[in-house]
Amino acid sequence: MAFNHLPAGVHDALGPLSVTPVTHSMPMAKNHRSDRTSTDTASRPSPGEILDRLASGPSRASRITHTEHLPPRAGRHAVWPDRIRSEVIAAVQSAGIEHPWAHQALAAEHALDGESVIVSTGTASGKSLAYLVPVLSTLLDGSEAPNGRGATALYLAPTKALAADQRRSVKELSQPLGNAVRSAVYDGDTPVEEREWVRQYANYVLTNPDMLHRGILPSHARWSSFLRALRYVVIDECHTYRGVFGSHVAQVLRRLRRLCARYGSSPVFLMASATAAEPSVAASRLTGLPVVEVADDASPRGELVFALWEPPLTELHGEKGAPVRRTATAETADLLTDLTVQGVRSVAFVRSRRGAELISVIAQERLAEVDRSLVSRVAAYRGGYLPEERRALERALHSGELLGLAATTALELGIDVSGLDAVVIAGYPGTRASLWQQAGRAGRSGQGALAVLVARDDPLDTFLVHHPEALFDQPVESTVLDPDNPYVLAPHLCAAAAELPLTDEDLPLFGPASAELLPQLEAAKLLRRRTKAWHWTRRERAADLTDIRGGGGNPVQIVEAGSGRLLGTVDASAAHTTVHEGAIHLHQGRTYLVKELHLDDSVALVEEANPPYSTVARDTTAISVLETDVEVPWGDGRLCYGSVEVTNQVVSFLRRRVITGEVLGETKLDLPPRTLRTRAVWWTVTEDQLDAARVNPEILGGALHAAEHASIGMLPLFATCDRWDIGGVSIPLHPDTLLPTVFVYDGHPGGAGFAERAFHTAREWLTATRQAIASCECEAGCPSCIQSPKCGNGNEPLHKRGAVRLLTVLLGGAPEGRPGKPGVASGAGPAPDEGPASDEGPASDEEYVGGRGHVVSEGHVVGEAAEG
Repeated sequence: MAFNHLPAGVHDALGPLSVTPVTHSMPMAKNHRSDRTSTDTASRPSPGEILDRLASGPSRASRITHTEHLPPRAGRHAVWPDRIRSEVIAAVQSAGIEHPWAHQALAAEHALDGESVIVSTGTASGKSLAYLVPVLSTLLDGSEAPNGRGATALYLAPTKALAADQRRSVKELSQPLGNAVRSAVYDGDTPVEEREWVRQYANYVLTNPDMLHRGILPSHARWSSFLRALRYVVIDECHTYRGVFGSHVAQVLRRLRRLCARYGSSPVFLMASATAAEPSVAASRLTGLPVVEVADDASPRGELVFALWEPPLTELHGEKGAPVRRTATAETADLLTDLTVQGVRSVAFVRSRRGAELISVIAQERLAEVDRSLVSRVAAYRGGYLPEERRALERALHSGELLGLAATTALELGIDVSGLDAVVIAGYPGTRASLWQQAGRAGRSGQGALAVLVARDDPLDTFLVHHPEALFDQPVESTVLDPDNPYVLAPHLCAAAAELPLTDEDLPLFGPASAELLPQLEAAKLLRRRTKAWHWTRRERAADLTDIRGGGGNPVQIVEAGSGRLLGTVDASAAHTTVHEGAIHLHQGRTYLVKELHLDDSVALVEEANPPYSTVARDTTAISVLETDVEVPWGDGRLCYGSVEVTNQVVSFLRRRVITGEVLGETKLDLPPRTLRTRAVWWTVTEDQLDAARVNPEILGGALHAAEHASIGMLPLFATCDRWDIGGVSIPLHPDTLLPTVFVYDGHPGGAGFAERAFHTAREWLTATRQAIASCECEAGCPSCIQSPKCGNGNEPLHKRGAVRLLTVLLGGAPEGRPGKPGVASGAGPAPDEGPASDEGPASDEEYVGGRGHVVSEGHVVGEAAEG
């Protein structure tokens, strides 16, 4: 970008510029230790040269809509605090790090002072070392206690892969310290015979919030010696704890703090986050504690070339005769193939598990035509794999055996993949924070790197590749979470009562809403008050009341019908859309057809098949208003925010040709409906406004529907969500408002803060929506503007010009300024055009990132019932 076009937070993080980057060698996360020989590094093509090769040929060159250049930056050194043990400093130096970067030393100082701290700096800036040095020094002190475990530390990662990767790094760094640091992973993959050793002897335990919630806290008596000595809790990649998932984790951490106090400890929280807006505010909301912020990134980095890439239009036509672009999946597979042939180490990030599998399969097929020896050097990586499959892929990636990887966000979070030359991002990942996080995976050895964002045929992606300023001139988003969401808080109050009876003194820890919820939990016969405390009354485990990932039930096992072999799992909430009868399921390059889905038994039976198509579920949605928290006039119309109930049912699935996306047919399904109570933003228009917009009754449904689709597609630009976190409904005459109405709602019980964010930024959000529709070059609407990939109505009816006129009139009546805050704050930060910012983490359907368990999709309602 020219450098002055950097997002504000990223600009700040880059610090003072230097044309010559610092080349000190460094470790994990990694103060830039390179895995290459100097000869290899010298012969390596520059990012610009790699991009030129990818874009060679007239048709390829025209697909690049913008290229941004981030120049290299020098680093700023400091010295470790003098309280750090000399043995630890020597161990760090033996790993090739003579001096820390300034932000690492500052974070260590705060940790030693007993202050909870968040390090919010760019990818590969050495955040791991910032918390590891004070932790290792304290563990070394504790090892001299009579029992050899006078201090312990707990490390939380959002994914198993990241915890395993960090264990490798800790073992490597602490090797000179002998047996003083005993690190161990404790998660669902830990063999039963090892678990007792971990509880009794490990002093650095690496786990995830799920295991803390279900395994450690309910069994706290067995962990008493560990909790009694707990000095530090490390929360890595804490920006991923957003929405409902983040709200659950916030309550899990409050339960942890309560039990620690019971055992006499008060741990300090050390958090690592990619750059994000207001990181200390989000960290305080997550932990319930004051948190010091360290956000001035002092690390160096090499040049980054960032290209925006739009696949070409094809001769095919999709729904309603709309033109069809080449899919981002096919385009990304081509790029990954070309990079592999060039010998360029690269990762292609894909939003869905199926997309990762598809890209890997297509790339392998194309490589087989060029050089069969390269086929085995490309693979897929995603959540849902069996543990041994994940570990094998991680080893192959570390060793360099793999040249190319198609990965979901399961690989996005901090795993050390130093030595990558390029990252291809298949579709905007939902937030600018995540975009920078993924782009930062390349160049981790301190060399230059290439990042390519390949646009999907989607309103937001199309808008972004033609408006680069929306990516490069805007700050990174705030992290949105609401620990007071009653759907989140209630089960954690039950879990806390099961761990130790709840007293009135505990309630401030869990937030102001807890006192109101306790009588309701008693009425539901979940808790009982005896004398001065609330007790759990049931035989079953209270921790099983909720899945903090938002899965909404037991995972559905995917089983090969003939052999009975378990292939993997899928969240219960996603089963209706991903493993319904007739669905295509991909696993490690093999294609399976779902023959039967047994929801009661949580089993999907599949058979290996080779159809020329993929499948996409279709659903219908109806919505009713439960309570309007706040409404503001928009001209004659109204903008509202409040509680709604959504009824959703998967009714059919489309078969689409794999490469082209061409629709081959539709098959009906008979699945039960699901209901969801959540939060929504909605707007109404009056007859006068319709007259001013020249929207007559014949096109009203299509104009509203088109505006709804486009607004859902654009909301990720203004909130930390992606299209699959939210849903919408439009209706020409809604029975609750008695006016034409468009709803956009959170796809999570109780809400996730996204609709509230939309309410606060409605003027900017709907202005961008109107611009995205109006600037699209299509005649009557296409996937790049108003068609939705998940419309339950088959994208019918839609009226592009009517939507533009309707939004123009609506925005003409929008008040100046922003609507006031309705009710409980969700943690939404400044709008994209205000405040500083800084970097990751969209949720996806991946391993442990953000529960989108109750996602429901766009619908179009006529009268009182969904059309389908």
